[in-house]
Amino acid sequence: MTGIFVFIFLLILAFTGTPVFSLIGAGALYLFHTAQIDSSAVIIEMMRLANFPALIAIPLFTFAGYILAESNAPKRMLNIAQSLFGFLPAGVAIVSILVAALFTAFTGASGITIIALGGLLYPMLLREKYKEKFILGLLTTTGSLGLLFPPSLPIILYGLVAKISIDKLFRAAFFPGVFLLIILAFYSYLSYKKNPETKRDSISLKKRIQKIKTALAGAVWEIPLPFLIIGGIYKGWFTASEASSIMAFYVLITEVFIYKDLSLTKDIPKITVKSMVLVGAIFIMLGMALGFTNYAIDAQLPEKVFIWLHSFVSSKILFLIILNIFLLAINMIEIFSAIIIVVPIIVPIAMQYNVDPIHLGIIFLLNLEIGYMTPPLGLNLFLSNSRFDRNLTEIYRAIIPFWLLQLAVLFLITYFPQMFFITGR
Repeated sequence: MTGIFVFIFLLILAFTGTPVFSLIGAGALYLFHTAQIDSSAVIIEMMRLANFPALIAIPLFTFAGYILAESNAPKRMLNIAQSLFGFLPAGVAIVSILVAALFTAFTGASGITIIALGGLLYPMLLREKYKEKFILGLLTTTGSLGLLFPPSLPIILYGLVAKISIDKLFRAAFFPGVFLLIILAFYSYLSYKKNPETKRDSISLKKRIQKIKTALAGAVWEIPLPFLIIGGIYKGWFTASEASSIMAFYVLITEVFIYKDLSLTKDIPKITVKSMVLVGAIFIMLGMALGFTNYAIDAQLPEKVFIWLHSFVSSKILFLIILNIFLLAINMIEIFSAIIIVVPIIVPIAMQYNVDPIHLGIIFLLNLEIGYMTPPLGLNLFLSNSRFDRNLTEIYRAIIPFWLLQLAVLFLITYFPQMFFITGR
């Protein structure tokens, strides 16, 4: 009976705006107390968290991503993509997909992508005579594209919490990520063909070559970055932690001392504070949640959930259907909490159904991408509502075809992982 009152009290605190990490910590302490387990496990988990080798990747990648977002890098990236692909049918839409995916991968935050690139891409797509419904759907979708590519923050966080190789997760996520971009690009091409008003960049070959040269020259120091970081991780030249150090150093030197978009004394301190506030929130949440996870393991919660679930669901196929529905709902509401709290519980349950942890990670992360744009609470929907000043109902209708396409890709990845070369540990 006391437990019900505590749950209701925590629920009331949640609705009054109490920070999630404090609710998780309070809940964990209560559970430790009722089970008569030493609550110092929370402190032990904090110390264990501090010793994770890959932990340093989170603040460094976040810091580098914020620098890129605050600089003129998005404009230079867009100029390159437009000069290279703008002449293709649906070229501007394809450019939007590619640039947004790359930018989201490096910044690790959906909100930054829509805010930083939305204002650039929206008028560009309007100028090419794309229908506004298509534009809203595309840009809302692109806000979370790229989370399957390094140095994606959710992949790093998932690997830390699930205690599996981050480098292997990056490699396993590559082909699903590319396949998703191809599907969205193909849909953009079909939309282009259906709309006779759309047009493409039709400048002469000489002017195009000059445009490409100018764009490449303008971003000559930023072009090597994706090849260096993404290629280095996939090739095994360095780990994700080492890649984060390289990226942070490279981006700082490039944007401050070479392009001089940012001031070392005026802008970098502000960016450091802003990025570390996010990192601090993640770390506090991670520490509290790992304390809760410690209780769940001691109480054999995954085993009990599996025994209960197995009495209703014995099929792996049916389990994966239920899992995807559950993950979509959780990821739509709270992303980092979903990774930190849910992953330690679902990994051992999924393994009981012979679902490989690496495969499960890709399923989880793609659900995360889709959750960003799932009505009614997906974060991208509210960001698009604010950025483009459109009604939520209008945005809901606009994202439906993109949402269905991503669900189709999720279905293929869930049941046919061999198509995407997803292997286990």
